[in-house]
Amino acid sequence: MAQFTRILFLAASASALGACGGVDIASRERPDEFAVQRQAPLVVPPDFHLVPPQPGAPRPVEGTASEQALEALFGGPQQRSAVETRALELAGLADPGIRSAIGDEGTFTVNKGTEVRTILAAPQGDGQAARVVIPG
Repeated sequence: MAQFTRILFLAASASALGACGGVDIASRERPDEFAVQRQAPLVVPPDFHLVPPQPGAPRPVEGTASEQALEALFGGPQQRSAVETRALELAGLADPGIRSAIGDEGTFTVNKGTEVRTILAAPQGDGQAARVVIPG
């Protein structure tokens, strides 16, 4: 029985080792870790009386990496579409006296109980002393 176990172990080890031989780490495709940010091409300026760049300052032609990320995510400034313009026209302007109208006696409110009042009146903190109490 011990002989059979050894042969089985050797066969399993050989097959496991043989499975690793098909991976060639040097020739696999992987992203270039240095190609993170696009670089503008070098251009000879027409005016050679330029101030030399400061070390560590961002390149003025390209903008910062966060600006490039915002540009890639949301695109540049664009005009509003007809649908968006119409929706804003239908919404109208905000009422400048809305804050005083909300506190008026004629404003109808719904009593949501003491839980909402407790949540709104809770002191600001880091949340370490927070606890949940289920009434009832």
